[in-house]
Amino acid sequence: MTVHTTIDSPIGPLLLVGEESAAPGGRTALAWLTMAGQKNAPAVRPEWAHRPAAFADIARQLDAYFAGELTRFDIPFADSGTGSEFRQRIWDALEDLPYGTTTTYGEIARRLDVPRGEIRALGAAIGANPVSIVRPCHRVIGADGSLKGYAGGLERKRELLTLEGVLQPMLG
Repeated sequence: MTVHTTIDSPIGPLLLVGEESAAPGGRTALAWLTMAGQKNAPAVRPEWAHRPAAFADIARQLDAYFAGELTRFDIPFADSGTGSEFRQRIWDALEDLPYGTTTTYGEIARRLDVPRGEIRALGAAIGANPVSIVRPCHRVIGADGSLKGYAGGLERKRELLTLEGVLQPMLG
């Protein structure tokens, strides 16, 4: 059964959509984690059940991440229907990016032997990641060290990288 909830976070409300396990004690598999105003975010459908309790473990992990107490998530993913084999390969590489580090689009392409002509497709696959934050696409930056596209917005990308200690907090 598809379930959803919205939780508060330091970067604004987060929409969580997942598949609730019918098995006793089963975990909810996360299909989408999106931010308000995010590109390509799903709209809540009437047939989805609003079930905050189904996301208790995921919410706990996100709270710990935002508190600086968790550096790697243990969350099962559901197939959101958005991942070709190529995209899945790219997304798997994102999951290997350690907390507090960054990499470039070019480095991911080199590591996965993605031909130069498919670099744009690699960028599109990263941008189509349905589970932002927990599959850390925010850790991918431009070759020159600049912050490049992020479906949740560059300000949120900056906030996440600052939280992880990659960037220095900006004086305001």
